[in-house]
Amino acid sequence: MIQTSARLLKLLSLLQSRRFWTGGELARELGITERSVRRDVDRLRSLGYPVHAATGTGGGYQLGAGKELPPLPLEDDEAVAVAVGLRAAATGPVKGLEEASVRALAKLEQVLPKRLRRKVSALEAVSVRLRDGGPTFDADALAAMANACRDAEVLHFDYSSYSGAASARVVEPYRLVHTSHRWYLLAYDLHREEWRTFRVDRIQGRPRAAGRFKPRPLPAEDVAAYVSQSVSTDVYRFRARVTVHAPAPVVSAQLSGVAGRVVEALDPDRCVVHTGGGSLDALAFHLGFMGFEFEVHEPEELIEIFRGLSERLGRAAGRAGAAAQGPGAR
Repeated sequence: MIQTSARLLKLLSLLQSRRFWTGGELARELGITERSVRRDVDRLRSLGYPVHAATGTGGGYQLGAGKELPPLPLEDDEAVAVAVGLRAAATGPVKGLEEASVRALAKLEQVLPKRLRRKVSALEAVSVRLRDGGPTFDADALAAMANACRDAEVLHFDYSSYSGAASARVVEPYRLVHTSHRWYLLAYDLHREEWRTFRVDRIQGRPRAAGRFKPRPLPAEDVAAYVSQSVSTDVYRFRARVTVHAPAPVVSAQLSGVAGRVVEALDPDRCVVHTGGGSLDALAFHLGFMGFEFEVHEPEELIEIFRGLSERLGRAAGRAGAAAQGPGAR
């Protein structure tokens, strides 16, 4: 059985890991009786931790919010993950987190054991962030959207579309999905009565909560795949279907979760890529620099662009070869 002081830390860690525990679940995790769980909860309360208890059927324990942050016990791998995450946030795309992340990281590094400081220092010493110049997001707005998703609250916000057109939206928010440089909000648009995916950096100001809603079934089991398709093909004016002579996992790994579009395996050595673009020239550039052999099936206009591009590149290669041989070449 865990010693009492260590057991309190373990109990606190469990309460912080999820929103609700029954007394029986905590007793099994700690290897003690439910009566001992009640005594340990009372000890946590005496130390200032707001542990709420509900009795009767469905009763249990929940760690509430206090006036100040209580001590937070972390496992070794959790502490390293937090330190690395804070370092990334300090130079990341979420506005308003940079200074706070640096301060929090300094506090954490002061109390990290030497063995963990060495791990974190090694990661920081050899890691360099490549700034991609992508969009930035407001931390408060992002937190407001996350809270609304969790608490099933209707959101009002102003939105700027791809073309720059402004509109007022009223939505039921469900999930936040992010890539390395963008965040998206999956929501049900109450005015348009359809599922929509919104780029967070195009949401103007902080969204306003307005009442609760009863959650409806999500549009797909795999929310990430659904959002990936909606922002990679559905929003574009032009769409293409291409057979690529490379294994589907290889193609998917090279293409990002959003830019990668939808990849379907044909056989072990070929796959079909469904992609989209704002212009046919942009599509041609994207496909031409994938690094794989491919055939375009549609649209026909894109095939014509590749024919013209092939002729121009062939002429350019011929002129370059002639110039390399010099004026006296025969």
